[in-house]
Amino acid sequence: MAESSTVARPYAKAAFEFARDNKALQAWSQSLSLVAQAAGDADVRERILGNPRLTFEDKTRLLLEVCEDQPFDESVGNFLRLVGEKGRLAALPDIFDEFEALRAQEEKRVDVTIVSAFELDDAQQNVLAEALKKRLNREISITTQVDRELLGGVILRTGDTVIDGSVRGRLQRLREALTA
Repeated sequence: MAESSTVARPYAKAAFEFARDNKALQAWSQSLSLVAQAAGDADVRERILGNPRLTFEDKTRLLLEVCEDQPFDESVGNFLRLVGEKGRLAALPDIFDEFEALRAQEEKRVDVTIVSAFELDDAQQNVLAEALKKRLNREISITTQVDRELLGGVILRTGDTVIDGSVRGRLQRLREALTA
């Protein structure tokens, strides 16, 4: 998917800069989320985006019709027409992901996934969130998952960074050290 994200990056950057300059990050985020979900749908990809008989205008119009529940700002519609004109509607999910990454960076916010062996209560989540907030100097948004195979401890994932503090991870590192 490196190629797709490479294609998506300039569109996401342009959309982000426009939305930021017009103080409309939240509105653009909601609109792009909706069209990205529609464009990521297998049926929409097959019948609309992958249909060679449709022009880019038709594909853009049909995609907007699929999302008609949400009225779009004129600038979002113009952006989608430009993306369609360049034949990049299939990249909308990646454009949205890149847009959200830029937005999180601008808002000094980071999404963290915590994988633990057992369900974490609110107090434990708050302790981890506060520690990460101090360390990363960013607002923290936590998503938790349970993986009983960890035995204990947690794995923290944010972007490309993974901190493995699990018992399973420690045992694996010990095994590698002993066999090296």
